[in-house]
Amino acid sequence: MWILAIVIPVIIVLAIVMFVAAGRRRDTESATGYLARETRARDTGRASVSEVELDMPSGKDVERAAVLARRDSADLVKAQTAPVAEWTPPDAETVGVERRKFLNRSIVGFTGLSTGMFGAAVVGFLWPPFITGFGADVNMGPIADLLSQVSDSNGFLYKPEARAWITAYPPGAKEKARSVYSGAELAGMEEGVIALFQKCPHLGCRVPECLTSQWFECPCHGSQYNRVGEKRGGPAPRGMDRFAMEVKDGSLIVKTGTVIQGPPIGVNTTGQEAEGPNCVGQASH
Repeated sequence: MWILAIVIPVIIVLAIVMFVAAGRRRDTESATGYLARETRARDTGRASVSEVELDMPSGKDVERAAVLARRDSADLVKAQTAPVAEWTPPDAETVGVERRKFLNRSIVGFTGLSTGMFGAAVVGFLWPPFITGFGADVNMGPIADLLSQVSDSNGFLYKPEARAWITAYPPGAKEKARSVYSGAELAGMEEGVIALFQKCPHLGCRVPECLTSQWFECPCHGSQYNRVGEKRGGPAPRGMDRFAMEVKDGSLIVKTGTVIQGPPIGVNTTGQEAEGPNCVGQASH
């Protein structure tokens, strides 16, 4: 079958070529035309061009005459002979100095170029990246507006651009929080908000809210966390990870490029218990 697949296209191509060649030959023959009988009779007996002696010089005769004319011209001046200059070999010491100078300059130039490229690479690596969205500092807006949105969202506000949950942190729990959390976390807690990473620290599933218990409850393996991300049950090794926060002019800046590990098991600064039925099963306290 594969032979036919090769032979058939070749035959088709050859047929096309022969058809085109025959067509061109037919066009040429038709364009030649034929002489009338009267014309052929009138030309009979006339001498051909080759039989007539033309009184014209040949091309060689014309070239030879031009050469002779230039040779006999009075404008030409013969070149004067001059003595041949004696060749003086270069000084070996001078040649050596020039070679060393070239090599030294090449080495210095290559070293400078390499150093410059390395320095540019270091600066490019250390320069802060110009990124937006997740991985950058995300401005969430005024904290007062955020708290209002949290309340309107039944206690859980999701921000997809930061892949973060924003919840309210109780004012009465700030004293306990200061002994547990870092300054980057407390910056938002002191203002009454917290930014939690959406991923479960167990196996990375996205943790949704449970409106009945007012907890975060992972549907993958049943890990449960209170409203501020502190572990309350399930196989997770710690509480929900959270982002570093900063407050500027009353607005919350969530630093999504800095993820802080969640609090260890047993931390419960708010004392919040499930406020209703759990969404993924009963928690083990």
